[in-house]
Amino acid sequence: MPIFGVLFRCHQVLVTDIAADQAPHRHLLQLISLTGHGVSELVPEISNLKAVVNVRKPSSTTSATMLAAYVSRAKLVPVPLKSRATIFLRARWSSTHAEVPLQNKSKAVKDVKSGDVLLCGGFGLAGVPDTLLSALVKRKDVTQLTAVSNNAGAGDSGLGKLFNSKQIDKIIASYPGGNKAFEALYLKGEVSLELCPQGTLVERLRAHAAGIPAFFTPTGASTAVEEGSIPTRYNEGGFANGVKIPGIKKESREFGGRKYIMEPAIAGDVAFVRAWKVDEVGNCVFRYTQQNFSTVMAKNAKLTIVEADQIVPTGSLSPNAIHVPGIYVDRVVQATAPKQIEHVKLAPSPSSSDEQSTLSPEKEFAQKMRHRTAKRAAKELKDGFYVNLGIGIPTLIPAYVEPGVRVWLQSENGILGMGPYPTAEQVDPDLINAGKETVTLLPGASVFDSSESFAMIRGGHVDLSILGAMQVSQAGDIANFMIPGKLVKGIGGAMDLVSNPDQTKVIVVMEHCAKDGSPKILKECTLPLTGARTVSQIITELAVFDVDRKNGHLELVELQEGVTLEEVRAKTGCDFKVRSDLSKL
Repeated sequence: MPIFGVLFRCHQVLVTDIAADQAPHRHLLQLISLTGHGVSELVPEISNLKAVVNVRKPSSTTSATMLAAYVSRAKLVPVPLKSRATIFLRARWSSTHAEVPLQNKSKAVKDVKSGDVLLCGGFGLAGVPDTLLSALVKRKDVTQLTAVSNNAGAGDSGLGKLFNSKQIDKIIASYPGGNKAFEALYLKGEVSLELCPQGTLVERLRAHAAGIPAFFTPTGASTAVEEGSIPTRYNEGGFANGVKIPGIKKESREFGGRKYIMEPAIAGDVAFVRAWKVDEVGNCVFRYTQQNFSTVMAKNAKLTIVEADQIVPTGSLSPNAIHVPGIYVDRVVQATAPKQIEHVKLAPSPSSSDEQSTLSPEKEFAQKMRHRTAKRAAKELKDGFYVNLGIGIPTLIPAYVEPGVRVWLQSENGILGMGPYPTAEQVDPDLINAGKETVTLLPGASVFDSSESFAMIRGGHVDLSILGAMQVSQAGDIANFMIPGKLVKGIGGAMDLVSNPDQTKVIVVMEHCAKDGSPKILKECTLPLTGARTVSQIITELAVFDVDRKNGHLELVELQEGVTLEEVRAKTGCDFKVRSDLSKL
C-alpha cells in the first residue's frame, strides 16, 4: 500500500514520521483517498493517530480537530515512499502581488515616472502593448523616457504613440526605420538613438534578467557598432550641424582566434508586454510570433505590466505551456486595443497570373530582374537545409525552390518552418515574418522568442543566410543598414545573420548597380559595415561571384542569360578573376 503525500494551502506545516506498517495510518489514507468520507467521519481515525502525528502550529496547541480541518482542504498526491515516510503539508498562500488583475489601465501605469527606462514588447505591430501605451500617453507629466524596443512603432501604434506625444527622449532599438516620424526627429537632432543589432538587443535584456552585467558577442565586431561611429544624437538642426552625443565605442577581445565585442546588459524600470493568455497569478502564454522580445522584457524590469488578450482563472493553464512564470509579473490588465498588421501580404490568387500588369515598363523590367536573381539563388537551397531569408529579393526565393527539395525557413522574429503567404481567410495578426508580412506555418513548424531565435543564428545552426545589401566589397564585407545623414533603416537581424560565416554560408542577392548607375560591388565599402569578410557568394541579375574571404578577392563563376563579360566588368567597381569554365545560365 503506497503512502500518500498531502498538499494544501495554509499557514502551518505538518510533518509526520510514521512507520508504514501502522494500521491506523494506512486506514486513514485509505479513507481519504478511496472512500471520500467527510471530515466528521475521519476525526476518530485522526484522533487515533495523535501519538504518531506531530503538528507544528505557531502560538497554538495541537488538536485533531485542526488537523481534520486541514485535511478537508487538501489535494491528495500519490507519492510512493519507503517504509518510513515524512509527509509535508507545505505552507503557501496564493495571494501574490499579481493575483488580482487591475481593470483600470490608468492605475496600472500610475507608477511610471519621467526618466524611466521603458521596455516595450512587440515586433512590428505583432504583440505590441497598445492598451498600456494609450494609457501612458495620457500621463502628460511623464517625459524624458528612454524606450527600449525592436522597432520605433508606426503611425499611432506602438512607440509611435509616445513619439507623437513627445514623451521619449532616447530609444535603444534594432530597426526603427519603419517609423518615418522618428527618423525625421533623429536626423534633426530632436531625439537620441542607440542603434543595436537585434540579437544583441534581446541578449542584453536577457542578461540583466539573469543577473549578468555584460557578455561578449561576435555580432558587430569590426563594424560601426564596435567603433561607436553611429551618432547617438545630432546637434539641434540635424546632421549638418554635427554630432552632439557620439556613439558608444565597444571593448573587443579575441577568443579562439575570433574577435568579439563586449556588450552591457540593459536594465529596465518598467516593461509593457502583451500576451495571449494570463492567469490570475501572472503566468503568461504567448501566441505564435507574439513572443518576440516580450518574454525577456517581462523577466527584466523592476515593474512588469502585462495586458492580456484573455485573463483566465488560476489553474486553467497547463504548466507545460507557460512561457513566463508569474514570479516576473506585477500587474495584469485586460487588453482592449485591437490587433493591427503592418503589411498584409496574401498568396496570389489562381487568376492573378492572368491579370494585366499595371506597372510601368521600367518597373516591370526591374521586377523581372529581381525574379531572375531570386530564381538563381534558389539553386543554392539543398534538401533539408535550415535557411534564413532577409527582406526584399530573398522573399521571392521560395517560389523557385526545385521540386523535391524541402527546406526549413527560419524567421528571426521566432519561426522555424515558415510557410507561404496566407489567403485572406488565413490572415492572422500574430503570425508575421521578419518583414512584418503575414505568413503561415508548415506542418512541423515551431515558434519561440527572439532570444532563442538568435541563439540559433549566432550559434551557426542555420545552414544558409540570404540577404540584400547596399554594397559588398571584394573581400566579402557587407553594408546594408544605413546611409549616414540620410537613411536610418536600422540594423535589424543582419549583423547577427552574418556573425558566424564559417558555420552559416552568407549569400547576398541584390541589383548589380544602384539607382544612379553606380556599382554596388566595390573594392571597399563606403557605407557603415554590417559585417567584415562575411559574404561567401554574390548573386545579381547580371552574374554570380564566389568570394574568397580569406584572401580578399572575387571570382566570376556565372553570367546570367544575355549578359557579356564586358558588361559585368563595366558595372563592377573592383577587379575580379574569371573562372576558366565560366558558364551562362
